[in-house]
Amino acid sequence: MNEVRDDEGADKPLTLHQRILSDLENHIVSGEWPPGHRIPFETELTEQYGCSRMTVNKVLTQLAAAGLIERRRKAGSFVMQPRSEAAVLAINGIEAEVAALGLSYRFDLLKRRERMSTPAERRRLGLDDAVPFLALTCCHFADASPFCLEERLINLDAVPQAGKADFEREPPGTWLLQHVPWTVAEHHIKAMNVRGEAANLLQLDFGTACLVVERQTWRGEQMVTTVRFTYPGERHQLVARFSPS
Repeated sequence: MNEVRDDEGADKPLTLHQRILSDLENHIVSGEWPPGHRIPFETELTEQYGCSRMTVNKVLTQLAAAGLIERRRKAGSFVMQPRSEAAVLAINGIEAEVAALGLSYRFDLLKRRERMSTPAERRRLGLDDAVPFLALTCCHFADASPFCLEERLINLDAVPQAGKADFEREPPGTWLLQHVPWTVAEHHIKAMNVRGEAANLLQLDFGTACLVVERQTWRGEQMVTTVRFTYPGERHQLVARFSPS
């Protein structure tokens, strides 16, 4: 039997609740039970461990609260899709975020258009004069599910080579990281209820809570790109580690 040690160093056996919880967590964390896998029904676990249904229910409730499983009425419990974690102060390609979850990545370039900046954009971005923009909209996928929607403007005065880049084959964020050095970046993070075209592209009900990350990057005094990422809220979280200054 598995054993744990209390604060005074004495050995004591795991309770049945702890043993069931540990067993199920190990199945999930090890990848033996992948995302979408159905957890054995309460009656099956009750029989397997020779315990009450209340004990099993408490274990499943604890796993759901930890974000490891999803409990669906009349359908059972299923291993949750892992959330991605993005460092607030880092700039990573979406492909790297998806790969970190162990999921397959692809993206679709939905729109591409060259145009001049609008007065509202110039005010928002602090631009003195009109500049040519390359406007791009992409949807990124993790396995078969939409992972995030990307709406990006690239300053063609700062990055003229972007006008000839093949963004149907390479995501714009990945291309920029590889080809265009930047010196300053700024993030704005907020929550919003998604609607309209964004909801349709992310395959979400209107009003679903989403996490929105808006980023601007500069090279010296010149704005390189501004981008807005919209993530389904339940699939993404932001993480940052700080040291005292």
